[in-house]
Amino acid sequence: MAGVPGGILPRVIQSWWAPRRVVRGLADMPDRALIAVLMAAMLIFLIAQAPAHARAAALDPSIPLEARIGGAVMAVMFLMPVIAYGVAALVSALSRLTRWRLDARHSRLALFWALLAVAPAMLLAGLVGGLIGPGPALMLAQAVAGIGFLVIWGAGIVALARAA
Repeated sequence: MAGVPGGILPRVIQSWWAPRRVVRGLADMPDRALIAVLMAAMLIFLIAQAPAHARAAALDPSIPLEARIGGAVMAVMFLMPVIAYGVAALVSALSRLTRWRLDARHSRLALFWALLAVAPAMLLAGLVGGLIGPGPALMLAQAVAGIGFLVIWGAGIVALARAA
């Protein structure tokens, strides 16, 4: 990929200002690598939730930290990948209604890469949620992560879609 140094971290960072170029450069990524990208993103999301779960367990000990983390593991590591595959398939199917076609593998790439690229912002939001708690700072961190995800995902879809 021209212009982007090798490795995941430089590509994640570059995805925040040149997402189309990064995703286009990853277009030949095989499915086994896509699964690794998705699971790495989910693991980082799980880690990002830990400070908020610790804070919540300290403020409300009726649900222990282990139970909170166990529920998060179930949701993030088992349910979210299934949902991600479903969303990617739905986007691919809906693209057939437009003149821009997005095959299933490229739909997965755009979604999974957006999840991984937004992981640093999720870590920041998790730290803010755990250290500061609910409030304007947490809302801002979550908004940055959410908007960043939508922009990177949308740019990935645009970069990989082709005219019918």
